This record gives sequence, C-alpha cells and structure tokens, in this order.
Amino acid sequence: MRFTTSQTQSVRPGRRRQSDSGQALVEFAVLLPLLAGVIYLIVQSASIYSHYVTITDATRAGARVAAVSRTAGDPIGATKAAVCSSAYNLDCTTLNPQVSPGTPWTPGSQVTVTATYPYSISFLGVTIKSGTMTSTTKERVE
Repeated sequence: MRFTTSQTQSVRPGRRRQSDSGQALVEFAVLLPLLAGVIYLIVQSASIYSHYVTITDATRAGARVAAVSRTAGDPIGATKAAVCSSAYNLDCTTLNPQVSPGTPWTPGSQVTVTATYPYSISFLGVTIKSGTMTSTTKERVE
C-alpha cells in the first residue's frame, strides 16, 4: 500500500522521508555558545556579589573596632587596618576605607566607616558594566 503526499512523493508507512539523525547535534551546537555565555555571566555576577558581602563585613568589623578603640593611640588607623584585614580577598590599596568623624570620639557619639571597591563585568573582552560598590556601617562609640 502506498500513500501519496501533497507533493506527490511516495512515502512508505513507518519510514521517514529524510534523515533527522543530526538534528539534535546541530541544535546543541547552535545553543552551546549562548548557554556558555549565560553561565559565564552568572559566575561573574556571583564573584561581584561575593566582593560586596566581603566589603560589607569589612566595614562592620572596622566600625566595631572604631567603637571600642577611642582611647587607642591611633583609632582611625586601627579602624582602617581592621577593614583591610577583614577584606581578605580584596586589594586593600583599592578598598579605600574612610572613617568619620575625625578623632577625638566621645562615648555615645556615632562613628561611620565607609569602604568603596571598584567592579567590572566584562564578556569577551568588552566591559558591559563597571562602577564602584560602596558599603557604610555606623556604630555608637563605647
């Protein structure tokens, strides 16, 4: 028994007209670069988020040191050192911790520790977005 299509090609039941054996491989090859790019951008975003969490933790540690070291010889220097040592995977020269107000601090007053760090998202050598992330923590001086 023979069936005829509208294009007058004869097709036997149970047989394909053309071979589809490489279709999945071609689709995979077309989508692989897109998938790899999306995964790469997700990993880069996770790295930037990790830096943001680190800088936030570093400003908290610095503010805590500032709150308890008002009688130290150099409380601002101790605060900046605490920020830099808490940001273990960031470059302290570009971290740029700032402490305000200047000394002397009185008990009950507020000290603010701010740190900034640059970031850049690039894909295939092209910078998509760049800027500076900032974290600020305030603590009451003891």
